[in-house]
Amino acid sequence: MARMTWTITPEPYDSPAAAALWRAYYTEVSDRWYLLHEGHRTDPAELEREIAARTGCELAPPAGQLLIGRYDGEPGGSAGIRLLDADTAELTRVFVYGHLRGKGGAPLLVAAAEAAARALGAHRLILDTRSDLVEARALYARLGYTETGPHNDDQYAEHWFRKELAVN
Repeated sequence: MARMTWTITPEPYDSPAAAALWRAYYTEVSDRWYLLHEGHRTDPAELEREIAARTGCELAPPAGQLLIGRYDGEPGGSAGIRLLDADTAELTRVFVYGHLRGKGGAPLLVAAAEAAARALGAHRLILDTRSDLVEARALYARLGYTETGPHNDDQYAEHWFRKELAVN
């Protein structure tokens, strides 16, 4: 039997695969927040508004990049970066479909995002996440990200991380 593998490639933020991954990502994190804090899933109308409002255009070249991970050729995850200034990029939209978690995709996506940030001239990556996204926080710590003080005032950000990128 052939071994299933991940491939990571840049892709336009508005491609069908990127749009499907964004919808799955946003639905999962929004539903998770509402279930934890209000006992119900996201209102469908709100979900549609927020998905449409956050197009991901900031992940387009020349100052950004969206990466899609494919597992055995099928879209399975994403990671995006965007330059904030000449030295700093933000890591965002790190997501792997639930049925593909534990198959090594997330570390590969983050590593590819780090390489893309370096290629854009960034020397560090920053990100934020929430307290309930314990898997994400564990992943970032495992990959060498250090928890820091706040670097933004996003209403959902509860943990902030950074990583200095080695210059190749």
